[in-house]
Amino acid sequence: MNDKIAIIGGSGFIGSCLCKIFKKNHINYMIYDIAQSLDKNHMYLDVRSPESFAKIENSSCIINLAAEHRDDVTPLSRYDDVNVNGAENICNAARKFNINKIIFTSSVAIYGSAKPNTGENGDINFFNDYGRTKYEAELIYKKWLNEDPKKRTLIIVRPTVVFGEYNRGNVYNLLKQISSRKFIIIGDGNNIKSMAYVQNVADFLLFSLGFKKGLHVHNYIDKPDMTINQLVAFSKKIMFNKNYLEPHLPASLGILVGRLFDIFAKITKRKFPISTIRVKKFMETTQFSSNINMTGFQASTSLQEGLKKTIQHEFLKRQL
Repeated sequence: MNDKIAIIGGSGFIGSCLCKIFKKNHINYMIYDIAQSLDKNHMYLDVRSPESFAKIENSSCIINLAAEHRDDVTPLSRYDDVNVNGAENICNAARKFNINKIIFTSSVAIYGSAKPNTGENGDINFFNDYGRTKYEAELIYKKWLNEDPKKRTLIIVRPTVVFGEYNRGNVYNLLKQISSRKFIIIGDGNNIKSMAYVQNVADFLLFSLGFKKGLHVHNYIDKPDMTINQLVAFSKKIMFNKNYLEPHLPASLGILVGRLFDIFAKITKRKFPISTIRVKKFMETTQFSSNINMTGFQASTSLQEGLKKTIQHEFLKRQL
């Protein structure tokens, strides 16, 4: 491919992996991000600033990975500034520079506390500002597409929680707690968690560059799903080469602990890895389905192999 791909938010976790894949496949790309990257193909861009987008003029496609997504963002207006206003600015730049393909990484958070195996046609039922602003961004991109559907291509990818080497998100924090040998499962542990390995997500973004004009909406999940009990047992097998049961804390006590940390956070104005919302999210079943198999895409790495690679890199490599 001779045309340049603009990767907005390309300095982040998924973006860094995607750029390595692009480089390997000799695809011309440029990273646009407020955060510096080790990649030499990098330019500063703030999605909140319309003036920043003059730099993407010669691009053939925009991949937007930029997002405000943490649970503890303050002020809350940052969700709208980055996720919603950023989408408006990207669409305006696409109109101005005649860029007719946009790939947007949304999130399964738009479904909120959804029924198990919710697919792409599931009800929109977000419960936080992250899910709300991701969905509002989707509507902005769809408006852009519908202005000229015969010429434009919009690909919306809604990943579940993404993990992998170098990430410091929720899955890493869970694995870190397990590695400490002091981890306690809150609840019965039978709740199911859909997950996605970063390499597979990045591979799918590359694959989607070949999609035809029109709208394409896909959840991204690596199957089969695992319960918390299965995830913990598998992780311990890799970390310690042992099989043993994990102690469980009743759900009510787990919620109480989360509330105590909320109080400490408010008093000390510090951020802690434990909170009520995180405890509740841990105990929820967050299981989704996907229509990706209809596209012909096949993930190169199984979910368990992705977990194994992540654990070996983050927790075992240091011990060698």
